[in-house]
Amino acid sequence: MPAVIVYPLAALAEIAGCFALWAWWRGASACWLVPGLVSLALFGWLLAQVDAGFAGRAFAAYGGVYIAASLFWMWGAEGQRPDLWDLAGAGLCLIGATVILAAPRPG
Repeated sequence: MPAVIVYPLAALAEIAGCFALWAWWRGASACWLVPGLVSLALFGWLLAQVDAGFAGRAFAAYGGVYIAASLFWMWGAEGQRPDLWDLAGAGLCLIGATVILAAPRPG
């Protein structure tokens, strides 16, 4: 699967899973744990689908996508709109992720 598809899906799965655990830890029902753990397992499976040659490279590039997705989560799920600095930082991270994945490498 291409990283451009996998990374956003992985980010959604990771953020949703972590949010479920966060909500439970802060007093929500333990029922949040089941979908949270399923979501985190899906995250791990999705990230393993990226053909980056090395896990560390796949994880490093994913980090930029995760940062941007976290800001969209903040906006959509928590109602807090990202400011210019949030967007600028996320843009820089996405540029970095692109450099990591698209850099020409031998063999």
